[in-house]
Amino acid sequence: QVQLVESGGGSVQAGGSLRLSCHYSAYIARTRLNYIMWSRQAPGQEREGVAAISNRGTWSGVRDSVKGRFTISRDNSKNTVFLEMNFLVPEDTAMYYCAAGGTNGESLRVSDYNIWGQGTQVTVSS
Repeated sequence: QVQLVESGGGSVQAGGSLRLSCHYSAYIARTRLNYIMWSRQAPGQEREGVAAISNRGTWSGVRDSVKGRFTISRDNSKNTVFLEMNFLVPEDTAMYYCAAGGTNGESLRVSDYNIWGQGTQVTVSS
């Protein structure tokens, strides 16, 4: 049973933009596990939280390295969370995953999220 499906990744040049989408299941929408986080993992590096949003969108947070460039939002009527990424740099190259969780509230910690999607690749060339 697929719970989270990411889309929107691709290859862009530095300075470009991408919009990632994460569609979550009705099961996730019904439970308390519906804080949604976008995370990323580059080859040889640990997975890190990038941005997260609460179940009703009243809280959102982004990591310092993407502040002012990335924006997270959600449309609960479509069970979808978006990550708008602007002014991309080569260091943003990674596999991007969305995850559901939130039993510990507002968090960008990977360990606080329980259900993970398969990921979508983002490649930024210089």
